[in-house]
Amino acid sequence: MILDAYEVARIAKESNENVKVALGGPHVTFLPDKTLEECKYADFIVRGEGENTFKELINAIEKGKELGKVKGLSFRGDKTINNPSRGLIKNVDDIPLPSYDLLPMTEYKIGKTEFGTVITSRGCPLHCIFCSSSLQFGKRWRGHSVDRVLRELSLLENKYGKREIEFLDDTFTLNKTRAIEIADRIKKEKMDISWSASSRVDTFSLDVAKAMKKGGAHTIYFGLESGSQKTLDSIGKGITLEKSEASVKIAKETGLHALGSFVIGFPNESREDVNRTIKFSRKVGTDFAQFTIATPYPGTKLWFDAVKEKLLLTMNWREFTALAPVMKLKYFTSSQIARLLQLAYMKFYLRPKIIIKDLINDKGFLFKKAVNVLLPLNKPIGGV
Repeated sequence: MILDAYEVARIAKESNENVKVALGGPHVTFLPDKTLEECKYADFIVRGEGENTFKELINAIEKGKELGKVKGLSFRGDKTINNPSRGLIKNVDDIPLPSYDLLPMTEYKIGKTEFGTVITSRGCPLHCIFCSSSLQFGKRWRGHSVDRVLRELSLLENKYGKREIEFLDDTFTLNKTRAIEIADRIKKEKMDISWSASSRVDTFSLDVAKAMKKGGAHTIYFGLESGSQKTLDSIGKGITLEKSEASVKIAKETGLHALGSFVIGFPNESREDVNRTIKFSRKVGTDFAQFTIATPYPGTKLWFDAVKEKLLLTMNWREFTALAPVMKLKYFTSSQIARLLQLAYMKFYLRPKIIIKDLINDKGFLFKKAVNVLLPLNKPIGGV
């Protein structure tokens, strides 16, 4: 959350007025001028891939060099100065392993289970209108070598005792051959880890599923997005409902849990489109579902469309959670789409087979969550 970054910047400046504060990430990459306007405590914006830009920035500050020569940097002048953009890092293996020793590694846990996270690739050649990843890290996919991935996994397992790993790649299976090689090496090296990863349904296959399962994976996360083919086409997803069903079936038959992500509330979605998504979430066969409201994050095509069409309801970044409506919609009021989000969760999780499985496996955790969070609907919404 960008406002939390602003707060950290404030604390840093108030603790030491001479400290230099740099902000990075997708939000500031696409709104450098507005960021420096909103956050008086920030001195620099590191745009795009930050490793080399930040390194050059530090060297320039220490040696008193000209900041205008640091590509990818934005900073204050008479007005915001945006230096030319920096090219992508061609070989991501040149990036050092993360400095885990600087982090409170024992604090990363869910309940009593400590976990580690790994990003083994960056960049995306696809065109989803709501995603900023391909803009932040480029349209060209670049992955670490299998050896580099195994070195990082080994560090997490052997030095920090991590047995649960989440691969945070946008699409771990974009290169299916490499995904299989990583899974095979985890098994070959007899690593004592279990893990989860994300996939598109059109970059998933039986061979990938089998390798992942044998390599210790337990869950695959699919960006299914919608149960309306019209919506899928309009948001640039590039998949079909049939392919979604087929890939979920492969995952389940291989013994992997499947989590499906769904998005409702795109500007021109009709009630029928949203109803189809809610129905499809129950039909497609995933074990878990995540529902969000379409949110125009800065830099995305959805953002530019929303700005052009004057659809933004707020510029309060605290509201950009993907759980609250921040755009005007053609067929829904804000309260209607918010209640449909609640209804989607209820329709998925408050089914007998889900509740029974939850009671057996998770002691009713999902049921309690639904009752406490999702039931307070002010008005019934029919048609689903």
